Amino acid sequence: MAAAVPRSSKTESYVDNKRKDDVRQSNIIAGRTVADAVRTSLGPKGMDKMIQNGNGEVIITNDGATILMKMEVLQPAAKMLVELSKSQDIVAGDGTTTVVVIAGALLKQCLTLLNNGIHPTVISESLHKVSEKSVDILTAMAVPVELSDRDSLMKSASTSLNSKVVSQYSTLLAPLAVDAVLSVLDPSKPNLIDLRDVKIVKKLGGTVDDTELVKGLVFDKKVSHSAGGPARVENAKIAVIQFQISPPKTDIEQSIVVSDYTQMDRILKEERNYILSMIKKIKATGCNVLLIQKSILRDAVTDLSLHYLAKAKILVVRDVERDEIEFITKTLNCLPIANIEHFREEKLGRADLVEEVPLGDGGKIVKITGIQDMGRTTNVLVRGSNQLVLDEAERSLHDALCVIRCLVNKRFLIAGGGAPEIELSRQLGAWSKVLHGMESYCVRSFAEALEVIPYTLAENAGLNPIAIVTELRNRHAQGEINAGINVRKGQITNILEENVVQPLLVSTSAITLATECVRMILKIDDIIMVR
Repeated sequence: MAAAVPRSSKTESYVDNKRKDDVRQSNIIAGRTVADAVRTSLGPKGMDKMIQNGNGEVIITNDGATILMKMEVLQPAAKMLVELSKSQDIVAGDGTTTVVVIAGALLKQCLTLLNNGIHPTVISESLHKVSEKSVDILTAMAVPVELSDRDSLMKSASTSLNSKVVSQYSTLLAPLAVDAVLSVLDPSKPNLIDLRDVKIVKKLGGTVDDTELVKGLVFDKKVSHSAGGPARVENAKIAVIQFQISPPKTDIEQSIVVSDYTQMDRILKEERNYILSMIKKIKATGCNVLLIQKSILRDAVTDLSLHYLAKAKILVVRDVERDEIEFITKTLNCLPIANIEHFREEKLGRADLVEEVPLGDGGKIVKITGIQDMGRTTNVLVRGSNQLVLDEAERSLHDALCVIRCLVNKRFLIAGGGAPEIELSRQLGAWSKVLHGMESYCVRSFAEALEVIPYTLAENAGLNPIAIVTELRNRHAQGEINAGINVRKGQITNILEENVVQPLLVSTSAITLATECVRMILKIDDIIMVR
């Protein structure tokens, strides 16, 4: 019997060589492994991860972006999923776990399709269509919301907080996040919110219950008391200075040898006069509060200058960080002063009260309240019993702020609890029957992939995932668009009535970013090492 004749024409069949198959397979498996690592922390009943880094620091968190950022991922395709959760964190702030879980499910389906011999480009094109169609379906489901509707904003913030470690404090933190964002919203630019205008100050001690919103400025520092200066000033005139109130140094490294006491006295006298003349200039403008920037080159203030400042009844807060200066000057509506010669009254900020407030547990903070012509900024003072809770409270609050920012950018709400994903899955499944050929096949499998979210939510809550997802499908097929998994009651209810809502932007960006990432991984057919 003759051997099979090899085909002469190269264009007839698509033969993928083994190496390219292996590269794709290893990339997809690596991506799925990363997705499985964070899958258990999805939803209100998700587990938390304890992360320990090289030098023994421990972080406890539920936030997908934080978990992936701290993980040391070496495989290049798996790194793309880490970047994916980062970009979701930047775009929407919430849904960082969701986006990775969706990407993992899509990758799993891609592997099946590739094994069935479908060309990667066909799969990639279908994915693109699925993502565009999904955004349309989600937008059709969404409910418009007004910023004046404080209730809806609070519901979406508390939904975001419910999946966090500090979920029991969501009744306190949700209104706080809403007020913080609305207070920095500029009426002239209604769609722009810069979250850098909301400064979160962490202070160890107390419990999360003691967290408060401060209209003004808060410093996690004490007033300099070494020379007995005032700790409370009313009708304050505040200067933010970037120069040092200390004797000047020589420009180059050199030592001055002093041989007798008269010269020594002259040097000390010069120093005293130098500092005194500076403080007189400061006092002449009526300034009575100084915020002094940290200095690298030499001490920003010396004991001598603090003594004279105390005599002049000027309150001093020293070691203000360089990157805080912009926020402080924006809030106080003043200008930073870089040189004593430029110290003029019009550069000062004014406030009713600057005082050092003792907290119950021995810590102290400086509060500035009643600022005149205050910039559109706000401070949140977060408290916590230990560092882990404090950091997690800050991360959770950041997510809640981002959710409100999403609603400001795109004013639509959508149901939570796995409802949008099941609805997408149902509608895409119906749409796949209209399409022809391979596309129809690909779209159907991606529609199945989206069921991973409700499945995981049910699984993490200890319910029977198969029964729950089947029941959900059934409800949606009967036209109940907003039916979702109620994790607290362990059954399926109308999620909008339960106040489980999220911004439209979180869902749409999760789908588009996940599909983009999966398409990129699919298109890679070789890894080349370069030294």
